[in-house]
Amino acid sequence: MKILGNIIWILCGGFAIAMEYFVSSIALMVTIIGIPFGLQTLKLGVFALWPFGSHTVRTEMAGGCLSTLMNLIWVVFFGIWIALTHVGFGLLLFITIIGIPWGKQHFKLAGIALAPFGRTVEPLLG
Repeated sequence: MKILGNIIWILCGGFAIAMEYFVSSIALMVTIIGIPFGLQTLKLGVFALWPFGSHTVRTEMAGGCLSTLMNLIWVVFFGIWIALTHVGFGLLLFITIIGIPWGKQHFKLAGIALAPFGRTVEPLLG
């Protein structure tokens, strides 16, 4: 079921979302200062490409204060707008019964889009 959900996700906009993340990742990595943020958008792009069967977990000892500072910078410049976009798409998909699983994936993406530093994407077991 996860594979079918991911295939439908990719065909119905997931590929476009992932490509937006990948292009913005390349644009951010052009500058030295933007490399950490580019790596986070790369993580979001991979998660957006195959969201069914994946989840995010907080990594232990993942930067501490630096991770918190980077998340604050991320929220102000990038995260709030990305999260609001995912919440908007999620609400639109929740209008229809058939769109609820894809709306849930947008809400999952919105959660990591707010604070990606100190989190990693892992496959669900089972």
